[in-house]
Amino acid sequence: MDYTKYRNLVYKIIGAAMEVHGVLGYGLLEPVYKEALSKELSIRHIDNVREKEIDIYYKGVKMDKLYKMDLVVDDIIVELKAAESVVSEHRVQLFNYLRLTQKPIGILINFGEKNLHSERYIYDKDTNECYLVDKYLDPIE
Repeated sequence: MDYTKYRNLVYKIIGAAMEVHGVLGYGLLEPVYKEALSKELSIRHIDNVREKEIDIYYKGVKMDKLYKMDLVVDDIIVELKAAESVVSEHRVQLFNYLRLTQKPIGILINFGEKNLHSERYIYDKDTNECYLVDKYLDPIE
C-alpha cells in the first residue's frame, strides 16, 4: 500500500495538535484535548469524527461490547493521551484499533508532556502488524 498519500494529512493533524498544545498547555484531562483538537481540525476544514464506535465480531457474530476511537480523520485513527509519558499500553490500544478497522495509519498524540509527543504508525494488512514510521511515513528500523 502507498502510505505516502497520507503524509500531508498526517502533517496537518499534528500541526493542529501542536496548536492545541500551544494554546492549552499540558496537564489537563484527555477529554479537553479531544474536544479542542476536534474543534481545531474543524476550524482548519478537516473533517473528523470524535469517539467513533467500532463494532467487534467473533466468528461473524456481533459482540455487545463497543469500543470508541478518540478521533478519526479520513482513514487515519488519532489516539489521544494526557499522560506523563507514553507507555506500551497506549500503543497497544492504537494497534488494536488499527487491526480491528484495518485503517492504514494511526497517530498517537500525548498532550500530558511539556512538549507535545506524537508517534506515527502504519498498519500492514498482509502481516497484521503495526510499524513505527518517521514523518515521511517510512518505517523506522
